[in-house]
Amino acid sequence: MRRYFGRKLLIYGLTFFVAVTVNWLIPRFMPGDPVASMVARANVTQPAAAEAMRVYYSNLFGFDQPLITQYLNFWAALFRGDFGISIWLFPSPVSSVIMTAVPYTLALIVPSVLLSWVVGNRFGAYAARRKLLDNTVLPVGYVLTAMPYMWLAVLLAWALGVIAGLFPVAGGYSFSMRPTWSWAFLLDLLHHWTLPFLSLFLVALGGWAIGMRNMIIYELESDYSNYLAALGAPARLIRRYAFRNAVLPQITGLALQLGVIVAGALVTEIVFAYPGLGSLILNAIKNKDFFLLQGAFLFIVLGVLIANFIIDIVYVVVDPRTRAGMAGAQA
Repeated sequence: MRRYFGRKLLIYGLTFFVAVTVNWLIPRFMPGDPVASMVARANVTQPAAAEAMRVYYSNLFGFDQPLITQYLNFWAALFRGDFGISIWLFPSPVSSVIMTAVPYTLALIVPSVLLSWVVGNRFGAYAARRKLLDNTVLPVGYVLTAMPYMWLAVLLAWALGVIAGLFPVAGGYSFSMRPTWSWAFLLDLLHHWTLPFLSLFLVALGGWAIGMRNMIIYELESDYSNYLAALGAPARLIRRYAFRNAVLPQITGLALQLGVIVAGALVTEIVFAYPGLGSLILNAIKNKDFFLLQGAFLFIVLGVLIANFIIDIVYVVVDPRTRAGMAGAQA
């Protein structure tokens, strides 16, 4: 087992290195000059003062150095926990800016991923052996999973926000309120959170339900299910074995779909102007904030890799064949 997880950690380490390097390169391929944008926002009319500001900011952010030097300095600062200074919100540190957005993104992603996976698998399992439920879950599941996140978000905002007036369509909380640890503010947060959560939950729910329904049908028609039925085993026992075997590919699918779900969450945040990482990335792109983009991408990469590693551990725990294979390899 130690060898297995050691190999996994090595793979994740290489993936992290490549992903962070690509994330460092992407902002630098963007058109435009971030320093020129900062000088333009300052509305300096004197050419000498504008040039002095340009030189100062270029030196401050290290843009006057060769790219290879900037890259090495980036890794050195990263190991110190220094993500740089935000160009858009100068002179705020990137770490403090990101930490204001991270709780909103986590509050969307974690419940939507876990609940959609659990509820979708349960509905799919029930639909596989109940014709009435199958005739409703399957068509609805196909419709939901085919919807782009942003399109469903727009529909929910229009139907439940604009037409019905049940939920707000923008922001993380009401502009008339100030963040406090009070029930009134927490309820307002929940009110603004509902529509972004629903758009993520419903799209993912359809895919998990369809996948589990198909896997249960396959397992119930497999040789071991027929053999157990021939021996007179109770139908409940056969369904239990079928569910345990069918859930394993769903765990693998969760790891594969995690990046797609995170990307969908970022787009959904932009639709609802939700103050998470999605809105932060959009503003960073608009203002050519290299360091804020790097920091946001770094957090996303770390989050996805850590979640995948946890899923790998869960897979080893729930699948005895994996543990048997690891024991055989060590022997």
